[in-house]
Amino acid sequence: MSVAEDPGPGEQAALIEALLVHVPFDGWTRRALRHALADRGADPHDAAGLFPRGATEMVAAYAAWADRRMAEDTAAADLAGLGLTRRVRAVIALRLARNRPYKEAVRRALAVLALPANAPAALRITGATVDAIWHAAGDRSADFSWYTKRAILAAVWTATLLYWLRDSSAEDEATLAFLDRRLAGIGRIGKLRGKLAGAMERVRPARFRPG
Repeated sequence: MSVAEDPGPGEQAALIEALLVHVPFDGWTRRALRHALADRGADPHDAAGLFPRGATEMVAAYAAWADRRMAEDTAAADLAGLGLTRRVRAVIALRLARNRPYKEAVRRALAVLALPANAPAALRITGATVDAIWHAAGDRSADFSWYTKRAILAAVWTATLLYWLRDSSAEDEATLAFLDRRLAGIGRIGKLRGKLAGAMERVRPARFRPG
């Protein structure tokens, strides 16, 4: 089997899952990729034609895989009765649970993205993940709050992920408690924004009010 010519989505997903097994030992490297290809029954020499931008591209492919898996796990869960903040919490919890076996690979991925030259890729990957979280949680807003909510969640997600990497509690209990505290802060910000918006509306001259 050869995957040297741009593997399809299904094949790439399987390759990423195989790669995750080897990253803790070999990092996001060609060596790990060759091992993953061998595990898939492919020619290890095909590694030369895959991920030409190296570790950063492998990490981006992993992040996209994790985003898709998170969406699938969320679709299979029953979150309809929860408010938006609780749905966001549930989506992140599902993502952490899915990636628990790959914690060391995630740690190494963050080390790759922490390199100064990879800052643009880190921003793109974080932005895509945050957008995927909001989308999985059912948020479809397209107004100015779209930017505000995603900027806030990006900070919450990044802090939670770093906390999770150090967490040894069962079922990510300590991390989820940490996440709850951060999400409570978002709730307070949302209430404050609502009050400010109401106050501004009351002092706006009548001719500038809607309707």
